Amino acid sequence: MAGEMILVVDDEAHIVELAALYLEQEGFRVEAADDGAAALEAISHQPPALMVLDLMLPEVDGWEVCRRVRASHTAPDLPIIMLTARDEDVDKIVGLELGADDYMTKPFNPRELVARVKAILRRARPAVRAEAPIHVGDVTIAPARREVIISGKPVELRPKEFDLLATLAEHRGLVLSREKLLELVWGYDFYGETRTVDVHIAHLRKRLAESNVEIETVLSVGYKLVA
Repeated sequence: MAGEMILVVDDEAHIVELAALYLEQEGFRVEAADDGAAALEAISHQPPALMVLDLMLPEVDGWEVCRRVRASHTAPDLPIIMLTARDEDVDKIVGLELGADDYMTKPFNPRELVARVKAILRRARPAVRAEAPIHVGDVTIAPARREVIISGKPVELRPKEFDLLATLAEHRGLVLSREKLLELVWGYDFYGETRTVDVHIAHLRKRLAESNVEIETVLSVGYKLVA
């Protein structure tokens, strides 16, 4: 993980400097872009290991940058942490629906940013696992190949969606709280951003719509996978 390049995209120089200071102290290399167009250009030349992306950018805003990255062939699975200056759910939900892995509201704790970067990178590079495929109803999950098959047909999932489904399948029938899913899937114990889990659960439900497996909501507790 040390030496990996992080692209920080923000038009506020002090935000970039603060993030770079703490990330470089942990051994990361940091590149910066101050607008969306520059970010897309940087990614096309050298995709980073992860991008920290502000939403409110000149030229091309963060939502559009995320959309273009996810639709590209250069780095469609690039991990993205979105930054928003407004503590509004709609910003966060739209960002997550466009494919961001996580989000933080400014002003943020730079140590927490580093922790989230490390956690996402760990999850983005899972060790090859030798477990046998997991079968739940008509859904088969192959951890070693990171494949999901529904009734014999492959289903494409984003990296975090796969990790979330695999975690629910490994604990099928058991209720997992949002906080526990954050810990197991995103790899950190930060309990303030459980909306991240809810949005990814909504994505997974759409992917599982044609199967006989569903993700049940247990009110005030969490989620469980059932056939």
